[in-house]
Amino acid sequence: MTTTGAEPVRPPAGAQAVRRALDVLHSFHDNRPDLSVSDLARRLGLSTSTAHRLVRTLLAADFLEQDARTARYRLGPAVTELGRLSYHQRGLHLAAPELADLAERTGATADLALRSGPYAVIVAGGSVTPKVGLRRPLHSTALGKVLLAWPRAGETGPLALPPLYAFTDRTIVEPAALAAELARVREAGHALNDGESARGVRTVAVPVLERTGHARFALAVRATPDLITDARLDWFLSRAHACARALEVLLLPPADRRAPEEGTAAAPDAAAPR
Repeated sequence: MTTTGAEPVRPPAGAQAVRRALDVLHSFHDNRPDLSVSDLARRLGLSTSTAHRLVRTLLAADFLEQDARTARYRLGPAVTELGRLSYHQRGLHLAAPELADLAERTGATADLALRSGPYAVIVAGGSVTPKVGLRRPLHSTALGKVLLAWPRAGETGPLALPPLYAFTDRTIVEPAALAAELARVREAGHALNDGESARGVRTVAVPVLERTGHARFALAVRATPDLITDARLDWFLSRAHACARALEVLLLPPADRRAPEEGTAAAPDAAAPR
């Protein structure tokens, strides 16, 4: 319990049960397989009886469903329905053609992400497949660096992230070094991930900005270093910036859109190197 002055601030009644139920749903992140009650209890540090009560409640509300053969659980139709509603309410269905065009023009994978806590969550693009998890750590990805470099109101900075895990020998794991990298990202107008999250992968990302200058989304183009070479980097960035500007019109409410003169200058639209 926390206090403000002499008055204690108590959590709302039932808040712990809600938090635990949400934790159950979050256990299925990153395309986890079907889980048993014992699996959930172990992962969440709960007793089996408590986990069972939470699961039965979520099952009754269609947020979970149970495999009749294995008795294990997966996300239910209510999650699918709300996810599809959120997808369309955000206008993300409008982004798909733009991302597909960007991928075709560049020969790379194009993704769009937003921030969820310490993760960049890919919400549209070529990486949205049944077998690939959609969450990416902020500190080791170009998408994440963009979202950290242009944070929205209320979003925490790099010093508030959990311990930074090294995925390769190039991953930035020191908060001070990450802060310096984010300053370079803001100055350059884009982020680069050169083997920091996986070897042999190079990604460039740019912000999709609101009128206030904060990144509502991050847009990335991902391929191998053989495709996104140093010599071709400006060309890839020009394509990514052009797509980001289109998405600022398609995805943002009119009041949040930037006027053309407010935009950050994109890289020159040079002809594609041969």
